[in-house]
Amino acid sequence: MNQRRHSQRIYSPSLLTTQAPLLTCNHPSTFPRVSGTIENSDIKSTEKEQIPKNSQIFFEPFQNAILLSIPKHHISDAMSIHKSSKGRKKNSSESRRNQGSSRPAPRRTGKPNAADESWFYGDHAVFAALANPQRKLKRLLITKSKISGLDADRRTLVETTGQFEIVDKDTISAVLLDNAVHQGIAVLPFPLADLTIDNLSDIDSQTSETVAVLDQVTDPHNVGAILRSAAAFNIKAVIVPDRHSPPTTGVLARSASGAVETVPIIRVGNLSRALDQLADKGFWRIGLDGYAETLLETVSGDLKKVAIVLGSEGKGLRQLTSQKCDLLAKLPISPGIESLNVSNAAAIAFYELARTR
Repeated sequence: MNQRRHSQRIYSPSLLTTQAPLLTCNHPSTFPRVSGTIENSDIKSTEKEQIPKNSQIFFEPFQNAILLSIPKHHISDAMSIHKSSKGRKKNSSESRRNQGSSRPAPRRTGKPNAADESWFYGDHAVFAALANPQRKLKRLLITKSKISGLDADRRTLVETTGQFEIVDKDTISAVLLDNAVHQGIAVLPFPLADLTIDNLSDIDSQTSETVAVLDQVTDPHNVGAILRSAAAFNIKAVIVPDRHSPPTTGVLARSASGAVETVPIIRVGNLSRALDQLADKGFWRIGLDGYAETLLETVSGDLKKVAIVLGSEGKGLRQLTSQKCDLLAKLPISPGIESLNVSNAAAIAFYELARTR
């Protein structure tokens, strides 16, 4: 097995110190009158704050507070204009908007919570959901022209639900994301039951099984395309981390072209631990790496259980994930191209595994 050398960078943060001079005076009358300018490091050098000339500074609290209130006010105004946006406080309108809602911001990745609502739309995604006996529905919207143009089988699927609503296409567009091509039909489903790695067959099983493991593949179009290829080549399940992976939204379901209903998605809290669990169940963990020396077709033919591990769109396999793999393999692509899109690489890898086994 090829040993690869990993570079390591060491960062040494610098220490920044700031010292301010201490101004003292024994007696008010001995302190000279001052005039001039004050410059703030966060303000351009041409923007100076003028202190009123011929003004004597006293150290009695009352007089000193009155005198210093004016320049202090001007300096704060200048800083609020030229300070970076990181340091600025939210303005009053932003504060009012934030105070108007006590709900936390929705999560962008990871497993969707029960309050999240994801509409499936388009023929393949919707009719696959209607045909799945494990899928329960909240709402089904369909246009009059759509239902009148369905064949007998699909019309039966719609009517069997007993809860479809005939609406116009604008009503469907209103509940979906912008520019969603819904083809006149959309469904709001309940999530499917969660599955775990324990649902996979045990080590003593003699059946051939292949699962796919996605290491932080975040694009829902790519995940959907991988699910579609997984359905085509009988992949048992697709395993993704709970974080850094997209929820099962309408975009993902449409990209999967109905495969969301046929290929189980197993979400795990810790991908490294999940790879250990797969090893305990007898799976050979093969990481797909373009820099590997071994071709995938030469190592997969005699293996009963395979977990093919695919890296993210930009960075590929993470170092820890790579170390958890039993071996690394590559696809036989031309040296004229450095790498493939992760969904394309997955489709080729699934085909190779199905062909050689």
